[in-house]
Amino acid sequence: MSEELTGSRPAADPAGREPEGVPLLSLRGISKRFGPVQALNDINLDVPAGQVTALVGDNGAGKSTLIKAIAGIHTFDSGELLWNGNQVHIATPHDSSALGIETVYQDLALCDNLDIVQNMFLGREDLHYGRLLDEAAMETKANQTLRDLSVTTVRSIRQPVFSLSGGQRQAVAVARAVMWDAKLVIMDEPTAALGVSQTAMVLKLIERLSSQGIAVLVVSHNLNDVFQVADRVAVMYLGTLARTAPISELTINSTVELITTGSLSDGSDRRQ
Repeated sequence: MSEELTGSRPAADPAGREPEGVPLLSLRGISKRFGPVQALNDINLDVPAGQVTALVGDNGAGKSTLIKAIAGIHTFDSGELLWNGNQVHIATPHDSSALGIETVYQDLALCDNLDIVQNMFLGREDLHYGRLLDEAAMETKANQTLRDLSVTTVRSIRQPVFSLSGGQRQAVAVARAVMWDAKLVIMDEPTAALGVSQTAMVLKLIERLSSQGIAVLVVSHNLNDVFQVADRVAVMYLGTLARTAPISELTINSTVELITTGSLSDGSDRRQ
């Protein structure tokens, strides 16, 4: 598992920046039960800023429960969550967003009948000109965010979402998260059902997020994608964290073994 906490933690920067050596997000002893089912058991996980952390595991391993708890949909039964080294409590999705955590679920939560700008401001229509929405300012902010992420394949930011490809939809969903000053973006199966070119587009988008100092937590079943973009891998097995390690310490084969058995046959799976 992740390293145990030692000593005192430096205080968070007044501007909200991460203190040196302190992960942006730390989970310590996190457990969650649904009736007789122990969905999460004593999870310790660090998510550093500016890195891509991949969360992998078989169906039912607890990945969805974990990210939904971070996103404020579920509440933990026990354990603590640290943000920039300070303990915080997330009870609702609003609490999560207020910290700078944005989650892009597999269904993307986009409205097909609205255009790109309308989707990016959906529920956050806070730019006004008098009593009307400031459409020009909204277009400028949406366009700048897409440019910052090097999203150049959309024909127009007034293009309806139903006309976009899968990769373009994923880009719009991510841009919507980043536009609201996200510090951690959680992506649930971002390349599922995408073609080769669209998958490449999304993986480049993930790399750009991390290069801008944003922490990315990616849930994926596609280990080829994971090994292409991840800096660290956290492997879940039956509600526990079997191992967390830098990508350089694992192979696809060893990761598959951890996913399916929770351990490595060579004995090198000691918890970190």
